[in-house]
Amino acid sequence: MTINKVLIVGAGIGGLAAAAALGQRGVEVDVVEIRETATVLGVGINQPGNSLRALRELGVLDEVLAAGFTFDGNDYRDADDERIVLVPSSLGQDDVPANCGLTRKDLHAILLKAAESAGATIQYGAEVADFSEDADGVDATFSNGENGRYDLVVAFDGIRSPMRRRVLGQELVPSYTGSAVWRKQVPRPASVTRTMLWQGEGVKGGVIPLSETHMYMLLVTVEPSDVRHPEQDLAPLLKQRLSGFKGLLGDIRDSLDEDPDGIVYSPLVEMNVPLPWHRGRVIVLGDAVHAAVPHLTQGAAMAVEDAVVLADELQRDRPLEESLQVIEQLRHPRTELVFQASHGILAQEQTITAETLPFAIDGMRAHLAEQTAHVEAVLNQPFRALQHQ
Repeated sequence: MTINKVLIVGAGIGGLAAAAALGQRGVEVDVVEIRETATVLGVGINQPGNSLRALRELGVLDEVLAAGFTFDGNDYRDADDERIVLVPSSLGQDDVPANCGLTRKDLHAILLKAAESAGATIQYGAEVADFSEDADGVDATFSNGENGRYDLVVAFDGIRSPMRRRVLGQELVPSYTGSAVWRKQVPRPASVTRTMLWQGEGVKGGVIPLSETHMYMLLVTVEPSDVRHPEQDLAPLLKQRLSGFKGLLGDIRDSLDEDPDGIVYSPLVEMNVPLPWHRGRVIVLGDAVHAAVPHLTQGAAMAVEDAVVLADELQRDRPLEESLQVIEQLRHPRTELVFQASHGILAQEQTITAETLPFAIDGMRAHLAEQTAHVEAVLNQPFRALQHQ
């Protein structure tokens, strides 16, 4: 079936990537975004090698690499700043780097430019108020009073997705994990040339380089409830939670007195929706159906891969229902691997106490490289190929 016009709900990373991919293939694309402007939430983001390959499909790889900082592997340390193990990454092959850290603002701007250059029309301050489907298409009415008719509706509207609840079920809501992540952009010392992670008692800190001058600090902590802290409390609370760390994290902690602004606090929530992800002519993708905790830095990667596979499969000469099923069959094994592996890492970290920390560190030293290599071996395979676990 020929797909001529598509509505994308959500102008985040996945939605913009899909708009670019479809537009580049000659599809007319409308995007609606509930935010009033092209606002970007968050601090920095890492794009691993598999995501860089998908971004190359969109023609934006060079821009992403120019905007960011490329690196290989993770340097794991204890709270006293003693190295546990240095784990190289197999995600970077001859064609792309293993990782590229950059600001979310830069990645969003690159994808927005690609989507608009491909002809996508983006309406801000609008959402889908109602839609109805018949045998030939979907009629959508928007909150701003406008309407349109489409061959397909694709929802990339995030973990709190209204479209997911409408299409797949009101009972599908994200789960709070019992942890939260603190993030802040800080100056990058010359010594930080890759991801560095420090394991403490039920807490893990880290830094990821973003550019020649900056990196972002992250801290994953166990938190009793899914609450938001007043902005003025973030710096003293973060400083308290960094109290057990020496070395670079200790330096960042001490700098919070002079530079308390720019801290982003996010409760960690998950979403893992079983197939099917579509009903009729509406499909839900990205974080709306497979939001993992950020331990593998694969969230945006999975969304960009979703976008490219979607655009590819919609070009095939087959019924739409069959194409949507193939998209799900291609994507679900990879997103399931990322979700389960990320969830497992967080669950293990949450149980680390003063008594078990030495054993956890011994386990990291003995097994972490092998475990990482197993996951990366799957993710390094072409994302268009079905994975058989």
